[in-house]
Amino acid sequence: MKKVEAIIKPFKLDEVKEALQEVGLQGITVIEAKGFGRQKGHTELYRGAEYVVDFLPKVKIEVVIPDEMVEAAIEAIRKAAQTGRIGDGKIFVTNVEEVIRIRTGETGADAV
Repeated sequence: MKKVEAIIKPFKLDEVKEALQEVGLQGITVIEAKGFGRQKGHTELYRGAEYVVDFLPKVKIEVVIPDEMVEAAIEAIRKAAQTGRIGDGKIFVTNVEEVIRIRTGETGADAV
């Protein structure tokens, strides 16, 4: 099993969610986040005063899926989240050693 984490622009969340549902994902976790990468934030003007916005709003999506679904999930996220502009985000894939469903005690792929 793998854990796929994607950090994307907030306005792309619905498109990514729909794309993941189309490839057969059952559930996702969504976390509101703030951060910056190469774009290093930006400067804004508010009531005549200039200030730097270091951390930009982002959304972090997490899914735990069987190994055979990883490529389809990555491609779905990449296509749905891409705008072609800086700050589109990143996708991280890590190994998951164990999953346990709290309600039933199921483990492994059955718990996902």
